[in-house]
Amino acid sequence: MAGKRKGPGRHYREGISLIEVFKMFPDDDTAEAWITRIRWPDGPVCPHCSDTNIQSGTKHPTMPYRCRGCRKFFSVKTGTVMQSSKLGYQVWAIASYLMTTGIKGQSSMKLHRDLSVTQKTAWHLAHRVRETWADHAEGKVFDGPVEVDETYVGGLEKNKHASKKMNAGRGPVGKAAVVGVKDRGSRAVVAKVVDSVSGETLTGMVADHTRVGSKVYTDDHGGYGGLGGKYDHETVRHSVKEYVRGMAHTNGVESFWALLKRGYHGTYHRMSVKHLQRYVNEFAGRFTARDWDTLEQMEAIIAGMVGKRLRYRDLTAKPGLVCDEGTVVR
Repeated sequence: MAGKRKGPGRHYREGISLIEVFKMFPDDDTAEAWITRIRWPDGPVCPHCSDTNIQSGTKHPTMPYRCRGCRKFFSVKTGTVMQSSKLGYQVWAIASYLMTTGIKGQSSMKLHRDLSVTQKTAWHLAHRVRETWADHAEGKVFDGPVEVDETYVGGLEKNKHASKKMNAGRGPVGKAAVVGVKDRGSRAVVAKVVDSVSGETLTGMVADHTRVGSKVYTDDHGGYGGLGGKYDHETVRHSVKEYVRGMAHTNGVESFWALLKRGYHGTYHRMSVKHLQRYVNEFAGRFTARDWDTLEQMEAIIAGMVGKRLRYRDLTAKPGLVCDEGTVVR
C-alpha cells in the first residue's frame, strides 16, 4: 500500500495504486476472504435467521455456508446487492476501487472494458455499487454552520432536438432540481432530487439535516426566507453579484455542484430523471468520504452492500410499477 506522501490535493490520505489493487486481489479467493472479513469480522452469521451456529465448507457449488438453525445454505453475497450475481468476487473488489477513486464517476463503457464484462452487466454493477451510498444521508443532522443551495441537472436546451426542446432560452426548464446541504465542520454533503424549489421544500431540507439554532448560509433565493425563526440565517445576494461577505458564502456546496456537473458532462453525458437520485447519492457519498484512506472508502462500499437488493428488472421497470416484494420503482 502506498505510503502517505506530500503533494497536491489531499496528500494526507493513504492511497492505493491500481497495481497494488491487483496484488491485493489476484483472484476470487483473496477477494472473497476480504469481503467476508468486512461483513463478518467475528465469523459467519446466517443472513436468514441471524444464527451464529454455522457449518462452513459445504459441498454446495456456490453456497459454502449452512445454518444449523434454519438449515439454509448461503454465501457472503446472500442478503447484499451481490446476491444472485454471477460476477466473481475479484470483479466486485476492483469495482469498489474504481467507483470510489473515480471522482467524476465511472461510465458503464469504461467499466465494461476495465472489468471484461458486458456493458449491460457493467451498467447494472455500477448501479448496485451506487446503492451502497443510498442511505449515507439517512438520519444525518449537522451541527453547522451549513451551506444550502439548489441546482438544476439536465442537458442544455440549445443542444436538444427541436422536438424535445421545452423552451428556447436558458434556465431550469426541462431540468431536474437538486437541493444540497454541506456541513462546514465535517465537510459532509447530503443532496436530494426534489420536485420543486419552493419554500416548503427548501426549509424542509434544512430542517431534516440541520440542528435547530445552527448557522445557515444561503443565497437570496426567496424560498429560504422562512429559516430565520429557527436558524441563524445569513444570505449572500447572488442576484446583485455578491458571492462572499465575511463568512457568508455558499462556495463549499457549489464546489460539490461543480463536481456533479463535471461527472454529468464529462463522464455520463446524461442522467435520466428516473436514476438521477442514484447518481446524486454516488457523488454525495464519495464527496463526504474524500478525506478517508482509499482502503477505508472501499471497505465502506462493501459494508454498505449488506441489506440491499437491486435487480436488473427493478432498474428497467417503468416508474410507479410495483415489482416483487412490494417494491415500487421510482
